[in-house]
Amino acid sequence: MTALTELMLILATVVGVVDGETIRAKNSGGQVATVKLACIHIPTRKSRRDEANQRLKQLLPNGNPVVIRFADTYKESQIVGEVFLNNKSINLQMVKEGKAVVDKTSVEQNCYESRIQYLVAEANAKQRGLGLWEKSRYVMNQ
Repeated sequence: MTALTELMLILATVVGVVDGETIRAKNSGGQVATVKLACIHIPTRKSRRDEANQRLKQLLPNGNPVVIRFADTYKESQIVGEVFLNNKSINLQMVKEGKAVVDKTSVEQNCYESRIQYLVAEANAKQRGLGLWEKSRYVMNQ
């Protein structure tokens, strides 16, 4: 027998970018939540984090309507989700541009259906030397 998985979609408006993998969004009822982008991770080095932060602000300016595919909760007070703008995954876009890497654990748990897209996007960014992959050897704390 096939198990049914409930798909929870949240219609929201961006109210701010916290960092390169976290936004604040307000739902139609006016509730504001912190949303950690599922399936991706940004590096710890300040200059790389700043690049990711700036790009996410460009992709998701305040006031933009988004759809959030709820995946999980994080630290009991944050939503973990995939953020869509105009039917395109912003999480995946960050990986495609080399501004983020695939979080291998999260992609298996939270983005299982699209995990191949994430892995291919990361491989392409690495091969093309985009963003984090500009140097020949990638180290997460660069």
